[in-house]
Amino acid sequence: MDVADIIVPLETERGKILVVDDQPLNIKILHQLFHEDYEMFMATNGQQAIEFCQKLQPDLVLLDIEMPIMSGYDVCQQLKADPLTANIGVIFVTAHFDEVQEVKGFQLGAVDFIHKPINPIITTARVKNQFILKRQTDLLHSIALLDSLTGVANRRQFEQRLPEIWEHSCRTQSPLSVVMLDVDFFKHFNDRYGHQEGDRCLRLVAKAISTTLKRAVDFVARYGGEEFICILPDTPLLGAEHMAQNIVDAVQALHIKHIDSSFNEVTISAGVACVQPRSDLTWQTLIETADQQLYVAKQNGRNVVCGLAL
Repeated sequence: MDVADIIVPLETERGKILVVDDQPLNIKILHQLFHEDYEMFMATNGQQAIEFCQKLQPDLVLLDIEMPIMSGYDVCQQLKADPLTANIGVIFVTAHFDEVQEVKGFQLGAVDFIHKPINPIITTARVKNQFILKRQTDLLHSIALLDSLTGVANRRQFEQRLPEIWEHSCRTQSPLSVVMLDVDFFKHFNDRYGHQEGDRCLRLVAKAISTTLKRAVDFVARYGGEEFICILPDTPLLGAEHMAQNIVDAVQALHIKHIDSSFNEVTISAGVACVQPRSDLTWQTLIETADQQLYVAKQNGRNVVCGLAL
């Protein structure tokens, strides 16, 4: 993946807007105003709105303040407290021109206010401006989480994703595996062929790893230097070792010449760790174990896979 792979979908994909109001007439007015330019979704209470946001990840929420049981303020507060929904833009819709209300809304994380009765020109402009800002923010966020050389995720993104996947595996009681990968004799490769060829080699290796991972839930990142790391949710040790071996084979199949390697071509070693996440372990332990297994693979001659279940 490169920057173009991010920009094109963001430019062509229709935005998603969730309208939240306990009055169907208000929902209908906003739906008629925006349905030609955006994908529109509706909710009639706060709990339904939160569930929709967790599932659909809309770009914007047009949120009525005054609703029974759970007010718009309560909904906004919950959305901003959840990392999964914190970046969704919230625009409050209110019949009141109350400065105190607006201050409270902005303090809770809202991005704008729309006043009833709805003025189509003002409302359209405010929503369009916030949608553009949201897409620009999403783009910058995505670029910041990519490794600029290889196009795969960077270490920062990895360290955000693994704790989230760990928590999910704890809830579902499913196995979680990590594969640590290191290009063999890479310093010798750089010394022999130069850093430009070294960069080209890393790009090809990253592409081979990404192509080998078939499932959408599987994740690969550049961990640092010539090291890569994969997260394989819902994968037991045997399956993770099999996937690691496929990656090792795919890299060797590139047949990148490397006369300073004992294999005469670029190869990669893999350390695998698998665990059923539980309270007495941490995700850091999983990485440490995979790293130890990578060391064992290096000691065992390189271009091999070593794994351990915790």
